[in-house]
Amino acid sequence: MSDTEVRFGFEHSYQRLPERFYARVNPTAVKSPKLLALNRTLALELGLPLPELERDGAAFFSGNRLAADASPVALAYAGHQFGQFVPQLGDGRAILLGEVIDRNGQRRDIQLKGSGPTPFSRRGDGRAAVGPVLREYLVSEAMAALGIPTTRALAAVSTGELVYREQVLPGAIVTRVAASHIRVGTFEYFAARQDWDGIRALVDYVIERHYPEIAQAECRYLALLDKVAEKQAALVARWMHVGFVHGVMNTDNTSISGETIDYGPCAFMDVYDPETVFSSIDRSGRYAFGNQAVIAQWNVVRLAETLLPLIDSDLTRAVEQAQVVINRMVERSDFHWINGMRRKIGLVSEESGDLALVESLLDLMHAASADYTLTFRALSDVVESPGFEVPEGSVLRDLAGLERWLPNWRERLEREVLPNKDRAEAMRRVNPAVIPRNHLVESALNEAMQTGELTQFERLLDVLSRPYESRPSGDPFVSPPPLGTGRYRTFCGT
Repeated sequence: MSDTEVRFGFEHSYQRLPERFYARVNPTAVKSPKLLALNRTLALELGLPLPELERDGAAFFSGNRLAADASPVALAYAGHQFGQFVPQLGDGRAILLGEVIDRNGQRRDIQLKGSGPTPFSRRGDGRAAVGPVLREYLVSEAMAALGIPTTRALAAVSTGELVYREQVLPGAIVTRVAASHIRVGTFEYFAARQDWDGIRALVDYVIERHYPEIAQAECRYLALLDKVAEKQAALVARWMHVGFVHGVMNTDNTSISGETIDYGPCAFMDVYDPETVFSSIDRSGRYAFGNQAVIAQWNVVRLAETLLPLIDSDLTRAVEQAQVVINRMVERSDFHWINGMRRKIGLVSEESGDLALVESLLDLMHAASADYTLTFRALSDVVESPGFEVPEGSVLRDLAGLERWLPNWRERLEREVLPNKDRAEAMRRVNPAVIPRNHLVESALNEAMQTGELTQFERLLDVLSRPYESRPSGDPFVSPPPLGTGRYRTFCGT
């Protein structure tokens, strides 16, 4: 097969929408592309030609070479950024190559991120640096292994060029795979222009692609709002179950499909604190860990506003109907969160006092600056221990007040019929032993940026692919950051 005949099996259903939905643009060639990482398992899942990717992946995933069936476009969208509306954003440094139908029959986008300027770049260079690219690769794959809906990383390529941010950095491109790249901000883009035909076309497309089960709903627009609200409520609850902080929950970073998207200044909590903020640009704490469910609801309200004229010609009636969905989302957010927290502490049934039991544990953890991940993981050892005792060396021994909480927990568990061994195993299936610890992520990224070595990155990626696997005490991938590490800060990289 000659180079010009390499095909990825691309389709281009999004380009059946009117041309005002996107801009046709090719990636900008780079100087000296080098393949840093290739997700071979994902490539096979997508039905891509793996031998060609292993041979020429640097060219394909840098945009220097396009598959014969690629049709690259940058997508138009708007968005509320930190609460302020920006009527035009769009893919300023990302280019959609096309869609493939994977081995499970699902349509998925393949997009280059950091592949050069587009008509939406707003004077930006359209590039990305090695650090943010490898962070997105690590964290998105970790989220996938945790079982949380997410975009995936197919490849990372260094460009052999420099990008200029606060400092000069080596450039890179990540290839991202998503159920789609349609966002709340996509709807906002057309609503801001009062382009109701565009909204109708977008709704029809989203329903056909993501939610065909509501195609015959009495009001398709209200039904779609309800679907997105449910997806976002469930997604954010799952973030919080593992201590994930997205960092920039703008409406242009809110996926209509319900996937986690746009891993910029994201991170995982070490010490439990609901006010945890990592992003250097989030100076007010808008996107703090404990605010994420409320922000998700705020974002869905913005989606509702774009649909109101189509839900009902009478604006008052439209608002009333949309408000029912928003109120239900608040209830769903609480439902998904408490159900996940029940599982984290080993409960399989529901009782009215469960919320107080969980919240009292979280209060103890907050007061003691306890490690979020290690604390929940350690509870499974207590369940299996003779007499429900806290084992020697357990992180739980540093939790002041635990001696008052444990009897209440034990009494609650005794009202359920489940062998302790089975309960402990169930807890370990929802409480990870390993998360992308910030100090380990930074060490791996620094090594890659400063020396070009990927040893730490590859080892960390491998460990993160098995997050629920037990590891020995003191294992560096399990351990919290060293004392004196200081406050952790993340940066967008744009």
